[in-house]
Amino acid sequence: MAHPKSKISKQRKRKRRTHYKATTPQLATCPNTGEIHQYHRAYMVDGSMYYKGQMIIKSAEELEE
Repeated sequence: MAHPKSKISKQRKRKRRTHYKATTPQLATCPNTGEIHQYHRAYMVDGSMYYKGQMIIKSAEELEE
């Protein structure tokens, strides 16, 4: 197995691990539907899928009409 050339100090190891802290996701409000969603994620409204305020996939109910 490979071995490290030198020991990594506790301080150095802990500095690296500080970047893995939990953060809350950023939320946005759709200007068309008013739905709250995460940035850069598709979201569902009444069975239809939206992304960046535009409908990507229509619901089955809308297709029947």
